[in-house]
Amino acid sequence: MAYTGQPHSTIRRTSPVMDNPNGDLKALLIRVAEHADKAAFAHLFQHFAPRIRSYGLRHLGSEANAMELVQETLLLVWQKARLYHPEKGAPTTWIYTVMRNQCFDMLRRRRASKEDLCAEELWPVLEFQAEEEHLSGGEDAVLTRQMAHYLGTLPEPQQQVVRGIYLQEFSQQELAERLGVPLGTIKSRLRLALQKLKEQVEQGHD
Repeated sequence: MAYTGQPHSTIRRTSPVMDNPNGDLKALLIRVAEHADKAAFAHLFQHFAPRIRSYGLRHLGSEANAMELVQETLLLVWQKARLYHPEKGAPTTWIYTVMRNQCFDMLRRRRASKEDLCAEELWPVLEFQAEEEHLSGGEDAVLTRQMAHYLGTLPEPQQQVVRGIYLQEFSQQELAERLGVPLGTIKSRLRLALQKLKEQVEQGHD
């Protein structure tokens, strides 16, 4: 099957109506695995594409990278659906694992090409426990209470950047324009925020 990505403006924000989302997603994924069912894949695309895009914006820092993550993740879902084993977990868990692995691969490629790594540096700090619920649309609050406390210790400009990118889901460029500061300032604040948050998280785990 030839996979063609869709511009983010055409990604549907809602999934098909499902009385039992996990059960229906599992059935769809099994149909893709066993029958290469294009209609089932289309439903999976509608459900997961906006969630993967949201994740990509937070971790990769730009619309282009987020859409690349959508395309590469869902292409792998189509190609490797046969590797999903229903008895081992929910379809959301399997697909989000594919997504996270693909995101790590993209970040490693960026390191190799010496691109800016702000998003990668923030990764270990902002991989919150509530992530899967957030991706599934179950919770709006991504920060745990402890992380919220850590965030509150940062200077306000650094808090603005972290909240803008990881909670409000702006790209770095969008946030720079919104705050009226240079893109380099956003990147610098992210780096400083990372260092402080990482130190606090590590101290909290000692």
